[in-house]
Amino acid sequence: MKAVSDIIRAELENGGAVPFARFMELALYAPGVGYYETKRNPGRGGDFYTSVSTGELFGQLLAFQFAEWLEQSPVAGNPLAIIEGGAHDGALAKDILTWIRAHRPKLFERLQYVILDPSPQRQSWQKKTLAKFRDKSLWICGFSELKNWQLAVSNRQRLRGIIFSNELLDAFPVHRLGWDAKGKKWFEWGVAWDGEKFVWARMECGRQPAVGRELLEVLPDGYAIEISPAAETWWRAAANTLGDGKLLTIDYGLTEDERFLPHRREGTLRAYFRHHPAGDLLANVGEQDLTAHVNFSAIQSAGEACGLATESFSTQSQFLTRILEKAAGDPSFGDWAARARQFQTLTHPEHLGRAFRVLVQTR
Repeated sequence: MKAVSDIIRAELENGGAVPFARFMELALYAPGVGYYETKRNPGRGGDFYTSVSTGELFGQLLAFQFAEWLEQSPVAGNPLAIIEGGAHDGALAKDILTWIRAHRPKLFERLQYVILDPSPQRQSWQKKTLAKFRDKSLWICGFSELKNWQLAVSNRQRLRGIIFSNELLDAFPVHRLGWDAKGKKWFEWGVAWDGEKFVWARMECGRQPAVGRELLEVLPDGYAIEISPAAETWWRAAANTLGDGKLLTIDYGLTEDERFLPHRREGTLRAYFRHHPAGDLLANVGEQDLTAHVNFSAIQSAGEACGLATESFSTQSQFLTRILEKAAGDPSFGDWAARARQFQTLTHPEHLGRAFRVLVQTR
């Protein structure tokens, strides 16, 4: 099987360049060889640290909140659904289902947990993790298939339940744009091959970000930003699938205004290799993670354009603390002292609490 670098080089045979978004797509998702196709455990033992890596508490708190939302649904009979986009190895799904089965058995009977993931490799990891929940789990490759399933089980065009993702949107391919102050125009950063390694190459920019004229007048030459049409497309598809319930994402991200600050002139695109930031975004192809902060303003607008209402936009710390305030007295959580370290890691500003943000929209 070809290495990822060989696959990319084959697309550059004529000496041209590809947009960085294409390079990122292949580096992360090339079937069988991309980073997310081969790294089953990228968290604690891999290249980055996640909320799921801290232990079961993250999934338990989400399960408590999801249960509260789902139990408010007035309609009986038809199944309620939790749809997880990009479940990776299925660990978070397992934590959520384990808690609901143990502490909300009536809800568990009505529940269908759907994993939305196009990769056969990742689906195989998830099925092993969720072996004890096979009767409650369903794997679907895309939103069109999800709509067909919804129509078959409930005769409804749109589903009732929760669609969510955790650290998914930051891994969608991004186009990296640069500002040409002299020419007063944006250009796109592409990737080329110089005979020995991948290198950056300027390309014409077909996507113009919505940036005010006053800001452009003072924007430094070479100022870089990322845009992710793929993430916005995913969010719109999710919004159009949801008939009654919640759509939420938990991820690294910024608002539109926060993207344009002096210390971000290189953008937010980062590479991580063995738990450390990697200096060269184009090296270790297929072996290092590539990620860029989510533009939450764009995602929020995409959902609202599809008819969703924004319920909240907060830090992970604020979101989980609100859940804790409701869950602390619930007997299902037992001794909170034993979970104190996990909760601190999830919510402390120097750990995961401030870096991650949570957008919740509803219909």
